[in-house]
Amino acid sequence: MVLRQEVINIIKQSKTIAVVGMSTNPEKDAHQVPKYLKEVGYKIIPVNPNADEILGEKSYASLEEIPVKVDIVDIFRPSDETPSIVESAVKLNPQLIWLQLRISHKQSKRIAEDHGIPIVMDKCMMIEHKKIKARSQA
Repeated sequence: MVLRQEVINIIKQSKTIAVVGMSTNPEKDAHQVPKYLKEVGYKIIPVNPNADEILGEKSYASLEEIPVKVDIVDIFRPSDETPSIVESAVKLNPQLIWLQLRISHKQSKRIAEDHGIPIVMDKCMMIEHKKIKARSQA
């Protein structure tokens, strides 16, 4: 399934991404994907209660603690944990909520949509960003 144009536009215009479940382990996707996103110019805000800092960025224990505007909330947590995370995310009023590859949940989708926030599920933001970048360079 191809991303909707609305989602592509949000990705292109966004600057700040809160990454819930960002890992300190360089081997994990939850570290590699936000590292890539930072390298291509996004401001990354790690959300990991077990880390003070990841990739040189201050880490927060929860979404509620983030003191700045967040454009996208990118979630690397098990599917069954996502409804409560999405409940917290909608309070930040992001432009987009993103559930990474192999993460999806009907209730999370409903929560986001009930708040008028687009949600992407079961897709890797790094892979999709690379596709968007390649199309815009073609």
